[in-house]
Amino acid sequence: MISDCTALILAGGESRRMGQDKANLLLGEQTLLQRVTDIVQPLFTDVIVSVREPRLDCDLLQVCDDPSHAGPLAGLAAGLALTESPWVFAVACDMPFITRQLIECLAGFREGVDAVVPVVQGYPQPLAAFYATRSLGALREILNGNGRHSLRELLDRLQVRYVDESEIQAADLRSFFDLDTPEDVALAINMKKAK
Repeated sequence: MISDCTALILAGGESRRMGQDKANLLLGEQTLLQRVTDIVQPLFTDVIVSVREPRLDCDLLQVCDDPSHAGPLAGLAAGLALTESPWVFAVACDMPFITRQLIECLAGFREGVDAVVPVVQGYPQPLAAFYATRSLGALREILNGNGRHSLRELLDRLQVRYVDESEIQAADLRSFFDLDTPEDVALAINMKKAK
């Protein structure tokens, strides 16, 4: 159990490339949202789902994004504002292969930083990362400013501990596979069968 942290599942995306709500997509007998929830619930006392509008199919605590902002930054801001814990582990609902081992490993790198972000094949993975609640101020500045409203911009403003895949114990790179298109879903079904 990671007691000083809340899990934040981002499930408010528009799913344009998918053509339908990703959170409700089935992978096996579970929706993507149910699958990610089942992975994070045993690790965190509190789980929040960030949504654009309330989901009737979800009995977890939900927080709605500020309608004047869009994208993952808006979801992260809403979750950070709601939580009472000093840390949030943010994960996208379309990452069905994230593992508890990966989350526990990343949690160990939080000392003295504002965020812990894994890097896989040279690319930061900001939606499978830890964020200190104190980073909310920087996040709000970005949302209310005229610059890039991106997670990359946020990371540029924070003290970040980037964790290379070589540092991740028992790195299962499938943890970082996200589903953006119907082709990704077909791949995920095959990956699940091969597991």
